[in-house]
Amino acid sequence: MYPDRLIAGRWVTLYGICIGIGIIACIVLLRFMGKKIKVDPKFLEFTEMLGYVSILLGFLGASLWQDFYNYLEDPSAGFHFSLENLTFIGGLIFGVATFIIIYMIRRPKLSGRITDILPIAPCCITIAHGFGRIGCNFAGCCYGMEVPEGKWYSWFAVNMYHGDHLLPTQLMEAAFLFLLCGLMMFLVLKKKFYYTFPIYTGAYGIWRFLIEFVRGDDRGQFVSGLTPSQFWSIVMVAMTIPLFFFVRYLTNKRQEELKIASQITATAKDAKSPEEIEEEIKDE
Repeated sequence: MYPDRLIAGRWVTLYGICIGIGIIACIVLLRFMGKKIKVDPKFLEFTEMLGYVSILLGFLGASLWQDFYNYLEDPSAGFHFSLENLTFIGGLIFGVATFIIIYMIRRPKLSGRITDILPIAPCCITIAHGFGRIGCNFAGCCYGMEVPEGKWYSWFAVNMYHGDHLLPTQLMEAAFLFLLCGLMMFLVLKKKFYYTFPIYTGAYGIWRFLIEFVRGDDRGQFVSGLTPSQFWSIVMVAMTIPLFFFVRYLTNKRQEELKIASQITATAKDAKSPEEIEEEIKDE
């Protein structure tokens, strides 16, 4: 754990570096998988540009989300905007909403459809989030509960400035996210699987709900008896089945569009040009 700035008086920290690595990994994975599943190059380029905008507004949303939680915990202190504390769920909601809104505005002029990159998106989100969680470990936030001495898993505990023998929940979540990313990549690239988003919302929702029980940092309560992240984890899991049917609808619709386009192209190739018809008449 090293939360200090690497350059005196500057903003550079290991947390920030990990966030930067996560964003780079996200874009590299988008390009790699996009080419592998043969996404239209122009649409892939548009997706990348839109990704940058979504990431930027996602960070804003992550900050506002945490600021809102802070306000609920202590309304007397007032609402204060700060980029120092971030909440992943807020960033995810703002980022996805930004992507969908801009996509819908630009949709008529695009060569591709959102279903073309839908299987890739959760892979990109999880790899970026995984590196972000490693950054959390360096920053000392999102830490776990204290492990009593003598427990069989006490060897796994780490010392932080918040206390000694704490569970490294940041690294535990990073490992989970990388494994989930690898699984979804395998399904997309080897099995041509389209439903990675329902897998992501279900798997991460369950994981996040459970790991909250061993988190040691207090973030208040959004609903009585639940941490804010547990509440949104329940929402994510509840979305899984409706999201599956929605993705299936979009995927079937897109495949039908591509099938019709292929038939039109084949018909156009088989059709004779006016010049060819005229030559046949002359030959007769």
